[in-house]
This record gives sequence, C-alpha cells and structure tokens, in this order.
Amino acid sequence: MERLLIIEDDADNNQMIKEYLESHGYACTQAYSGSEGKLLFSMEHFDLVLLDLMLPGVAGEELVKLFAGKAPVIVLSAKSGLDSKVKVLSDGAEDYICKPFELQELLVRIQVQLRRQERRAGTEHEMPQGCAYTYREWVLRPDSQEMTAAGMPVVLTRHEFLILELLVRNPKRVFSKQMIYEYAWGEEYLAEDKTINVHISNIRGKLRESGTDSYIQTVWGLGFKLC
Repeated sequence: MERLLIIEDDADNNQMIKEYLESHGYACTQAYSGSEGKLLFSMEHFDLVLLDLMLPGVAGEELVKLFAGKAPVIVLSAKSGLDSKVKVLSDGAEDYICKPFELQELLVRIQVQLRRQERRAGTEHEMPQGCAYTYREWVLRPDSQEMTAAGMPVVLTRHEFLILELLVRNPKRVFSKQMIYEYAWGEEYLAEDKTINVHISNIRGKLRESGTDSYIQTVWGLGFKLC
C-alpha cells in the first residue's frame, strides 16, 4: 500500500483529501504546517507528497526544494499564476494543481506519478549498481542521482537530472521540448514552453562554475542537444 503525506493547513480540506484517498486504497498521514510536514518526512518513508504552498512554519516552496529527488511532490495551491507554477516545477515538484480541484482529478494525477515511479524503479533495477553515464567532463550516476562536472559536484533537482540523462544518453540527437518534458516528467506534454527553457537555464547556471555549461546547445526552432 502506497503511503502519502498530505501537508495542508486547512483542516477540512486535509480531512476531505485523506478520506477520499484512503477510500481508494492509499495510506495517508496528515500534517497541518510546513514544520510538521518537514518533521514527518524526515522520520518516515512516503511514496508521494501532496503539498500546499501557503503554510504556517516552513513555506511550501522551501519544502519542494527539500523533498526534490526524495519523493514526488504534487503541489495543491490557490496560486494560479504562471510564475508560481514555473518556480516550483523548476525547484523539483512533479505536478501542480490549482485550487479548487476535483478529487477525481487529484486521484488520477497521483496514479500517474506513482506509475512513473514504478517504471523508473524497474529501470534502475535493470542497471548494474554504480553504472554511470559520461559525456566529456560530465559523469551522471542514475542510482544516486548525482552528477560531477569537471570533477566538481553539481546539485540537481530530479527533473534537471533526467533532462541531462536524456541528452547524455543520446548526445548527437536533437530533442524537442515535448520530448524532453515527456521523458523527465513521464506524462503528456501540456506545459508552457517556458517550463523547459527555465530548467535548461537553471542547469546551465549550475554548470557555469565548472566551465561546462556550453555543452548544452540550443537548436533554434527544434530544441536542444549536446555539443
């Protein structure tokens, strides 16, 4: 049974989500502040986190960064602006649902993320432990989601790592934004073009100190490739 952490300060919404998801076979743990959610996450294993952004204690945006790469996060927020969506998706959230939303839609989005996790886990189990992808001065280790560039460690979000993994595995191929999104997010491309551009910009920024940011080439009108 998959275990979900619900971090929502509105007690009625929190309870409604919990009861609905438990009726569909999920085990749910509730937190009513960012601080409580952070503590619970550090103490227990969760397969997925449902996270409000406007929380007392630790802000939801900070929790997205903390949880990134450790468990998939679906943000549930009344903030409907594009900038807010792009920011948290860039920081590592897997999905973003604007309030108010239908519980049936939430259930489907959870199922999509959990299926994606299962597929990724199966792929990782097929790879020899310690296997790494290399390209010039880059080394990516899928088993630990770690990267070094010119010998320097580079801290990446889950999505950033998967984008580079796709490029490194196919260094001569041009990938469209749709192809990159569907690989890194594991779902149909429904995002604005800005989402991929922001992720690529963030990756280049993190690689700048190593002098390897120029490895990622923009192919105007088509997408991105390595050079």
